[in-house]
Amino acid sequence: MMTMQSFVLLAVFLLVLLALAYPLGIVLTRVGDGGAVPGLGWLGKVEKFLYRIAGISQETGMGWKAYAIALLAFNALGALAVYGVQRLQGWLPLNPQAMPNISPDSAFNTAVSFISNTNWQGYSGEQAMSYLTQMLVLTGQNFFSAATGIAVAFALVRGFSSRSAKSIGNFWVDITRTTLYILLPLSLIFSVFLMGQGVIQNFSAYKDVSLLDAVTYTQPKNGPDGQPLKDAKGQVITETLTAKTQTIAMGPVASQEAIKMLGTNGGGFFNANSAHPYENPTALSNFLQMISIFLIPAGLCFAFGRMVGDLRQGWAVLGAMTLIFVVMTAVVLIAEQQAHPGLLSMGIDQSASALQSGGNMEGKETRFGISGSALFAAITTAASCGAVNAMHDSFMPLGGMVPLLLIQFGEVIFGGVGSGLYGMLMFAIMAVFIAGLMIGRTPEYLGKKIQAYEMKMTSIAILVTPTLVLAGTAIAVLCDAGKAGIANPGAHGFAEILYAFSSAANNNGSAFAGLSANTPFYNIMLAVAMWFGRFAMIVPILAVAGSLAAKKRLQANAGTMPTHGPMFIGLLIGVVVLVGVLNYVPALALGPMVEHLQLFAK
Repeated sequence: MMTMQSFVLLAVFLLVLLALAYPLGIVLTRVGDGGAVPGLGWLGKVEKFLYRIAGISQETGMGWKAYAIALLAFNALGALAVYGVQRLQGWLPLNPQAMPNISPDSAFNTAVSFISNTNWQGYSGEQAMSYLTQMLVLTGQNFFSAATGIAVAFALVRGFSSRSAKSIGNFWVDITRTTLYILLPLSLIFSVFLMGQGVIQNFSAYKDVSLLDAVTYTQPKNGPDGQPLKDAKGQVITETLTAKTQTIAMGPVASQEAIKMLGTNGGGFFNANSAHPYENPTALSNFLQMISIFLIPAGLCFAFGRMVGDLRQGWAVLGAMTLIFVVMTAVVLIAEQQAHPGLLSMGIDQSASALQSGGNMEGKETRFGISGSALFAAITTAASCGAVNAMHDSFMPLGGMVPLLLIQFGEVIFGGVGSGLYGMLMFAIMAVFIAGLMIGRTPEYLGKKIQAYEMKMTSIAILVTPTLVLAGTAIAVLCDAGKAGIANPGAHGFAEILYAFSSAANNNGSAFAGLSANTPFYNIMLAVAMWFGRFAMIVPILAVAGSLAAKKRLQANAGTMPTHGPMFIGLLIGVVVLVGVLNYVPALALGPMVEHLQLFAK
């Protein structure tokens, strides 16, 4: 059963989210409409200055093709910048640990990861990336990839709200205003709050501190070539060492952590991500990090309603997202309250047995507990945010399946900044098309007829990610290079690969963390999935926006299906569940489902 603590935490989370997202929706509407932003009018001079030095006319609109070309060019240049700094970081400043240059395949993977808003990390941040790399290109790209997603959402909404227009906006204006009026102010406020909670922000070199108690451990003894030495019988030679000091990583963490959450980017300064006390030190910081992940996606639903002139439309989209989210979150909360049967069996260490008796604490931080960890897992995978505060690999089979499913929904359940809204609107277009077929009327959504062209583009946008996920997983499990990274055999190992490709193609970035993915095979394969998962979806969505913008907006009549009531919300949820997840059911049956049956059948 779901505990009272879990229920209260979920209820408080949703109430606080609603209270903050509603006024943010007003600000987002002003940004999308090009109006003055309350309280930030002084930034207007900065905005005009940026246009002037870039040679951009604020009044010049773009058709969908020009918008798409500008978007792709901007992100391609961003990828080159991220790649270049990684490859040169060993010779660049702000590198007190003298981190070496990143290998070509890892740098390529990371560059694609950060420009696609995925932030998949096949490396350990504090052991691989310099302060300059983390702060300049990784944190910087967190802003630009988030702004790109919001810009696409604005362009699609303008397609619905426009009347026979050729333009869907100006990409350069959208990305500038979004960064200047939304992402920068919110990140500044949130980073100051995080520093107050204990998140570090400095340029200090790493600290070597003395341990209170020395730690003795055994490890393989390596030869000059770095490989473990073996004796005459072929056994690995080990050596016993005693550690009296520990190296504590430093760095500009709070500034990256803020936009990592608000931009639903994910990743982290440290390898332990949001489980690290320097990224997420307290229960309060954990709660507000969860709020920050959903804040802009929820606010965009209200902005959508205002921009199309009917706030009820925004409530309907938000209602569909919330209902699916609550059901899925309840499943993971209940699953993680169960004790692992293997750890409660006879002969187990009594301390571990006692710890598990209250639920599955394996892989979780004690300062967050089961409820705070399970809710975080649901939130970060419902959004396209790869931040994690617990090891998904250690969740119960059904508990681990929920984050996987939330990603496979296409991350339209709140989703990433912008991507959640435009993904859900694609499902809404499909929902009204199906409804039109059932009642024999030409489907309409928000006064725009949905015809063959829109359905072709919508189908491409919806099907591109399942194709990437299932094809990538199939290739990985058939190749020796793909199977070599599996840490666990059987169903769980298959789930690790399925999760990796689901996370990459849907631009989430989280991982089960049991897969060794920093190899040339996975770096290249996952980068391909991330790139096409992002841009092969955005381009057809912009095509839909351009097509809708050119159409006349029809007045509602007695035969128009309402798209703001409970019936439409139910239809939309049904389409999201059936169309979004049905592709993955056979793969899920081979992974988490069979693992659950194997575990509880013992």
